[in-house]
Amino acid sequence: MISIITPTYNSEETLRDTIESVLSQEGVALEYIIIDGGSTDGTLDIIRAYGGRIARVVSEPDQGLYDAMNKGICLATGAIVGILNSDDVYTGRDVLAAVQATLDREHCDSVYADLDYVKRYRTNSVVRRWRSGAMSSAAIRWGWMPPHPTFFVRRHIYQQHGLYCPELRFSADYELMLRFLYKYKISTCYLRRTIVNMRTGGLSNKSWKNRWQANREDRLAWRMNGLKPGIFTILCKPLRKLGQFF
Repeated sequence: MISIITPTYNSEETLRDTIESVLSQEGVALEYIIIDGGSTDGTLDIIRAYGGRIARVVSEPDQGLYDAMNKGICLATGAIVGILNSDDVYTGRDVLAAVQATLDREHCDSVYADLDYVKRYRTNSVVRRWRSGAMSSAAIRWGWMPPHPTFFVRRHIYQQHGLYCPELRFSADYELMLRFLYKYKISTCYLRRTIVNMRTGGLSNKSWKNRWQANREDRLAWRMNGLKPGIFTILCKPLRKLGQFF
């Protein structure tokens, strides 16, 4: 079974698209979990409309996005766990089946794929294409990381190596992937396919100030894991991330 976790807060504009893209998946046993931070708009009404098709719903104040992800992972019972934020969508009905087939065929601990950034109100209009390519330790030191919404991990890896660090406001996803892929060297495989459309305007890219803080947290992520980032990580990663503005 695959567990998909969607953290949400006041997401009535986009959440329905996210839910539909998850519940439309075919060919897999699915457990869908939504962790809401105590929304005050119509978010909970949208969730309730799907009834028992959503396996678990939690709505309560939390410490932010990554705290919500951790709650979802702790509730998950599937062998594979994926995160899909409330303004992202899968690109087809067979995405999760392709993820599961890749993991089973390659016998990997994790899998990642490609992602398109799309306009917030015109999701058929691509702003930027993120083609992940092959992973290597050298690539990570150059600032490479897979797009987080395409990163699926076997649940036992979270149990072995820990959850997200909610103390990092912008870069907890980067820190977790760095820890899993670089520090602990879990096995991974590349699904050469665009599986997620992400709306532009994410938290870390809303302003130059947020992007600067995210870059500081990226460097902190290395130190938290007892690692020293290379000069290429410091210089190249922020330059690559700037492409998300265009």
